[in-house]
Amino acid sequence: MGETTDGTAEGRDLDGLLRSLRVWAPGATSLPAFDVGAAPGEPSALFTTWFAEAVAAGEREPHAVSLATADEEGRPDVRIVVLHGADERGWSFATHRTSRKGGHLAARPYAALAFYWPALGRQVRVRGPVTAAPAAEARSDLHARSTGALAAALTGHQSEPLASLDDLRTASEAAWDRARTHPETESPTWTLYHLAPEEVEFFQGEEHRRHVRLRYWREAGEPWQRGLLWP
Repeated sequence: MGETTDGTAEGRDLDGLLRSLRVWAPGATSLPAFDVGAAPGEPSALFTTWFAEAVAAGEREPHAVSLATADEEGRPDVRIVVLHGADERGWSFATHRTSRKGGHLAARPYAALAFYWPALGRQVRVRGPVTAAPAAEARSDLHARSTGALAAALTGHQSEPLASLDDLRTASEAAWDRARTHPETESPTWTLYHLAPEEVEFFQGEEHRRHVRLRYWREAGEPWQRGLLWP
């Protein structure tokens, strides 16, 4: 690592960058009031409303969500995936069952999701058990998506060691050809997962840092309960 003229390591520039940044800058973020008294009795309806408002606020990828899993030894891992749906079965996402996260979910079928929509200063967090959808449902979901999504699924080998980018290019080009010419092609390991929520938290930022956190929770088969949390 090199040094700047004042003798500090170039990596120190990160400190200055971090200090220069602000969260929810005026003009870029709107912080709407959160009337928790008017919130519905179950979380999926509120999630749908907030999701639609995130789209209306100009969030470019509101369906991008952090997915946290744990391996057999309980060591956590996290990555960004795309939300495929949210209904009575839960919040849905997809991956290869042979991928790292697929292996985690096979060993420990429990996960957490975190959405962040900075245009509105909002977060939504979801936790609960995860189940794999029937294969026919996974196929239907995959073939309802874009050609690129199918090509990526057909490329396969997710999370496996890659010898070179040339190998990736060759496999990807072949997968794109198959996706274009045979859009009905199946990806045997592609799996749709449903996370059935046991806990859902809605976070609304507030300019004086009096952030509002509304938590929903329930035991299996029981009605939803809700309450506020300190920010």
